[in-house]
Formats: sequence, structure tokens, C-alpha cells
Amino acid sequence: MSITKCFHCGDDCSTTKIYHDDKLFCCNGCKTVFEIFSENDLTCYYDLEKNPGATPIDINGKYDYLDKSDIVEKLIDFQEDSTEIVTLYIPHIHCSSCIWVLENLHKLNTQVISSQVDFPKKKVSITYKTDEFSLRQLVELMSRIGYEPYISLENYGQAPKSIDRSLVYKIGIAGFAFGNVMFLSFPEYFEVSEYWLEQYKPVFRWLMFFFSLPVVFYAGRDYFKSAIKGLKSGILNIDIPIALGITVLFVRSTVDIVFNLGSGFFDSLTGLVFFLLLGKIVQQKTYKFMSFERDYKSYFPIAVTKINAEGKEENTQVYDIERGDRLLIRNRELLPVDGILMSASAEIDYSFVTGEAKLVTKVSGDKVYAGGKQRGNAVEIIAEKSVEQSYLTQLWSNDVFQKDYNPKFQSLIDKISKKFTIAVLSIAFSGLLFWLFYDASLALNVFTAVLIIACPCAIALATPFAMGNLLRIFGKNGFYLKNTNVLEQMADLDVFVFDKTGTLTTNKKSDISYSGLTLSEEDKMVLKNSFRNSNHPLSRELYSFLSSQNIQDSETFEEHLGEGIISSYNDHTYRLGSAKFVANHVDDSTLATAVHVSKDENYLGKFKFETIYRKGVESLFQSLDTHYKLIILSGDNEGEKPVLTKMLPKTTQMFFNQKPDSKMRLIEKIQSENKHVAMVGDGLNDAGALKQADIGIAISENVNVFSPACDAIMDASEFYKLDRYVEITKKGIQIIKFGFIFSFLYNVVGLYFALTGQLQPVIAAILMPLSSISIVIFTTLATQYISKPILNK
Repeated sequence: MSITKCFHCGDDCSTTKIYHDDKLFCCNGCKTVFEIFSENDLTCYYDLEKNPGATPIDINGKYDYLDKSDIVEKLIDFQEDSTEIVTLYIPHIHCSSCIWVLENLHKLNTQVISSQVDFPKKKVSITYKTDEFSLRQLVELMSRIGYEPYISLENYGQAPKSIDRSLVYKIGIAGFAFGNVMFLSFPEYFEVSEYWLEQYKPVFRWLMFFFSLPVVFYAGRDYFKSAIKGLKSGILNIDIPIALGITVLFVRSTVDIVFNLGSGFFDSLTGLVFFLLLGKIVQQKTYKFMSFERDYKSYFPIAVTKINAEGKEENTQVYDIERGDRLLIRNRELLPVDGILMSASAEIDYSFVTGEAKLVTKVSGDKVYAGGKQRGNAVEIIAEKSVEQSYLTQLWSNDVFQKDYNPKFQSLIDKISKKFTIAVLSIAFSGLLFWLFYDASLALNVFTAVLIIACPCAIALATPFAMGNLLRIFGKNGFYLKNTNVLEQMADLDVFVFDKTGTLTTNKKSDISYSGLTLSEEDKMVLKNSFRNSNHPLSRELYSFLSSQNIQDSETFEEHLGEGIISSYNDHTYRLGSAKFVANHVDDSTLATAVHVSKDENYLGKFKFETIYRKGVESLFQSLDTHYKLIILSGDNEGEKPVLTKMLPKTTQMFFNQKPDSKMRLIEKIQSENKHVAMVGDGLNDAGALKQADIGIAISENVNVFSPACDAIMDASEFYKLDRYVEITKKGIQIIKFGFIFSFLYNVVGLYFALTGQLQPVIAAILMPLSSISIVIFTTLATQYISKPILNK
């Protein structure tokens, strides 16, 4: 059977079909957006991409807080007279149609002057007039056409971060100097002895000297700072021989031209700094996109509805909430503080905090915790604490978040830098002593030549270019790593710990089955329409699951929150919901989620919701089991244990009913056995475990909107490839080691010429850039070569 799709958003229209202008829509919202575009001559939006839109949401009252001037002032970028400029993050931007319609907002409202989209960052900068328009109206306009901005407390009250372009400037200066110095050095390379060279040789040499000054004292100063810090800390890092090499190159070259001994090594000096800085910017660009250190400000709303002493509703900033305040929490709004429920009942979704998808039913007088989302009718709560004191924020109060927690990990560069530095200095001083006794006139020349040629430029470049390219490849495939150290640590893991719900399982769909008496067409029609009237998540799933196409309202409809639904049709009464609500005698000992059905007090059956595991979970665990210890830590009950036992390797350990702190303690215990642990989770309850682990990997359905503090963020659709990424990192380490070997061979050749007193400027000029360029090309091509077949297998 062919699936009909919505003309606007592309969703399946098999359950709801709305026709307009010979086109099919899944809901009135999508139809309305089409009408808006039609009225404003923007229908070519659909010519750019097929089904480019998103289903708009109901936003009534959601953005009322944007009418408060003190909040708006903190969000906008510029305000002068009647003109404002604001930059908004739009998660739904995904294609050329999105860019086109967002840059044509002025056609939808004449108060919008201009809008410009930054596609990679999914942001749009909008300039608008405030005479008869406001930020709230702008946000509501964008939400109505399916481009709802994401506004959180993280955007509020913060000055825009200045962009550090110093590294770009340094690369520009080093590259400019390198090119000019190489050009000025060509006559010396080929020993041109014509009159013009002899006449202008001093000019050329002093020009090279002046070109090198900004390279040494500006572009390369970070290496000197790092070297000094390392020496003060008693650590011989890789920047020490680099800084020493730069110093010797500059001093030796300056002496050469001052005393007319030669042209020096300014070409090698400027080339060295230029290539080192290139490697540094490659690293920065690859993991600059993601934000890994997040806190509650990233997810909390800016304002909430407060009921004042007169009973009137008003918007208030979350930071202004005090103990005893009455707050109104609407459907799908986040509870910003801990409080006491005043309404008769509430359905709270704590998946944001716990990672578990089940709704929690609360009745009047119960305590509710910050981080939960209200589902259904609006409820009132009495605040017990301020935002900073609530349960949600306490998850970041743990010591592991307050300190710069970093496992005792040494990168490959750290491991070899000390030995390399000692070896280079030993060889240099040994050569100095030898030539002092053999031929003192060459002693200083040999000493400086060794330090110049043995500068670890190739070694320093191998890691950033190999790891930087892997970070780029991983990010392109939906796996975003915090830095290159994470890649190296992935190759050194012993244990993988997984959360269950939301990590191994998907929250996007459920497998529904019905067991019991056969339902008539009338029964299906009544049930479908009963579920249609309910906002409960299970009701929405069952509404889509039932096949009846008849739209017929029930004669009566009552929804008992947390219990079920009572509806009647043709003198028949139906009860839908929990086993206790539908029929007390039904055995509900099973741990599975189910919706029971009865008709005129006669039990008909139940709809059972089976957990859907992510694609490739079984094969992933089988692959990892050959090299790693596997553990499952779940905050859920043991209802899925039989399924997991059958699905996963027998060696997999499982722990259920785990609290956030117990997960963290268990990982800490494993680490005490000198094991390197990777934690893979999704919910905020995994935040402590993710931070405690050597590597914390957050699984997210939307990598731009939510992830706890972690070392890596993985798109949920890429979860089944986790073992492949680990395999690639191991091969990446091998490539770096090969790069070290090549660098060592270069140094051996160069040291031969240096120790024998034969090092000429032309040899240094060839060997040093050649080693740098060849390492960059080798590591980049090799990492690309190994990654493609592994990811595509």
C-alpha cells in the first residue's frame, strides 16, 4: 500500500487526511503554513526541496514572557530607536528551502527589515522594526511556519562571546613570511653568483631577518609560553624542543647574517612555525562546533507563569522564583523548581532527568521535582526552592562537576616528548664535546645544526593532522568528539558501560500488540476516537496504531489523569487505561507497559507496548564482547532482563534500579581496578557517570539541543557503529606511530649531516619542509583511507 505524505512536512498522512488546493496535508497546521506562503507569494519555497517544512506546534501563551522588556534586553544583540536585531538558534534548518524562507521573512511581515541565515550554526540574524511589532510576535511568526527558535536560560543575560581570531592572524603572518623568505632564498639555493646577487645579497638576507621577527615573537610565542610552563611544572613537553629549535634557528641565522657567514635558516624557521600553526587550527576547527560542558542553564526556560496574590497570571524570570510562589505549568513545560502539587493530579515526564520514558502520576500534595515536564492539562505548584537549590541543579553539585576532572592520561606526544627532548640534548652536547677536541672551529656549528635539524616538527604535526582528520570524519558521520585526547583514550579502553532506556532503546516508537477478544469495527472506531481526545503519550500512539478511519465523536468522554478514559457510544460504556482502572480482577503482574480495555464491565483485552531496541544493538555487543567487558546500568526495573539476556552475550553484566550516584560509584570502583571505562548514556541521570568515566559518550536524538556534560556526543542513528569508530581510532594510532617512524628516519639523515659538520642551508631547507609536508599528506590520506571501508561495511 502506497504511503501518502504531507505536501508541507512529508509526514505520513494515513491517519489524518486534509485536502486543500489539490494537495494533501497531515494537519491543519501544515495547511495553514501553505496558505500563509500562498498568500504572500512564497510557494516557490516548495520548488527548492521536496517536503521541506516542519509541522508547526501550538504556541498559545508559550512566549508571553517575551513581552517583558528586561528579558528582551538580555536576548537582543542591538537596540536603537525603533530598530532591534536578534540572533536566534533554529534547530530545524536543514536545507536550501529553510534558508530561502527565513531570508524572506520580510515578505510575511513588513516590520521585518532583513534576515540572514548562518547555515552551519543553524542561526538566523533578524533586523526588525518595533513600531507595531515585537520579539514575541517575531518568534510566534517563525513558530507558526514551522521554524520555532530554541531559547533557553543559556541565551539569557550573557554578553556575546568574542571570537578569538589570533590563531588565524598568526597563520596569516607566518604564511606570508614563509612565502617571501622562500622566494628570497632561491638565489642562494642555486648559488647564483652574478653581479646582481652579490650586490643585493645583504639586502635579501636582512629582508629575511625582518620577515622572521613577527614569526618568532608573535606567531610562535605560544610555544615558548608552553615550554616555560612545562619547565616550571617539571615536565618536558613536546613544546620544549620546538621552542629550543625555533630559538636556535633564529639566533644562529641572525649570527650568520650579522657576521656575513651565510644566509641562515630563516626559510626553515618560518616554514616550521607555519606548518605547526596549520596543525593547531585543524584541531580547533574540527571540534569547535559542539558544546560539551553544559549545565542546567542550557535547558531551563527563561520565564515561567506566576500566579500573584490577586490570582492574576504574570510572567516572571526563573531566577526571581522564591519559596512559596504559585506557579502555573502548562502542557509540556519544564518544571523549573522543586515544589508541591496543588492541582488534583498531574502526569509528569521525568525522562529529561532519569532517562526513563514512563509518566509518573502525582496527586494533590505530592512533591514534584525540577526537570520534569508536565503532560496534559495545566497544573499549579507551590515552589519549595529556588532554581539554584532544586534537585535538577544538584546533579551538577557533585564534586566531579566542580573540579576539572581529568583521568591520569598521557597522550602519545606526552609519552615520547620527555625521551625525545633528552635524546636531542644528549646528542647535541655529545657532538659539541667531540668537535671541541677534534676541530673546535666546527663545534658550535655542529651543536646548533643538531638542534635545528632534530626539531620535532614532523612528530608534532603527525598527531594533530591525523587526529584532526579523524575528528572531521567522525563529526561528518554524527559522532562528535571533544578533542584529540578522546580519540587516543578510545584506543585504550577496557570496559564499556551502557545505560538502557534511551541508549539501547529508542524513544521514538514502540511495538504495539493486542491480545484478547476480537474487536469489532465499532469497537475500534470508539477506541480510536477516545484516544484522539486524549493528550496522553500512550493514547497518541494507540490513535495512530488503530486502523479505523471513521471520525465519530463519543457521546460522553471523561479522562481520569493517571488512570484512564471512560467513553460511551450507542449505549455502550468503554473503559480504557490501567488494569486497576479497567477491571480490578485482571492480573497485572507483568512489568510491561499496557493499556487495558473493557466494554460494559466486560474485559476485552489489552494493548501491550514492547520496547524497541536500536538498530544493530545485538551485533554491536557481539563485536565489542571479543575485546571488552560489557556492563548495563539502568535506572529502569528488570522487566527487560529476559529480553536482554537472550539478545546480548552471556558475559554481559546487568544492574537495574540504579540511581545516578550509584552509577557513578560503580564506574569509580571499576577504575580503581586500573581499568579504562567508557560510559554510554543519554539522560541527565547519566551525567555523573559520563563525567566520572574515562570517556563519556552521550547518545542524543538531537545533538544540537541536549546532551549532558560529556567527552563525545553521538547521533542516536549512528549508535550501531560504535565498534567501528573504536576500530578506526586504533588504526589511527598506528598511523601516527608510522608518522613517528618516518620522522625518526628524517632526523637520522639530518643528524648524520649535522654531526659530521656537513649541514648546509640548502639541506636544512629541503629536509625540514619536506618532512613536514610529507607527514601532513601521509597522515591525512591514510586516515581517510582506513576510515571509509570500516564505516561503510
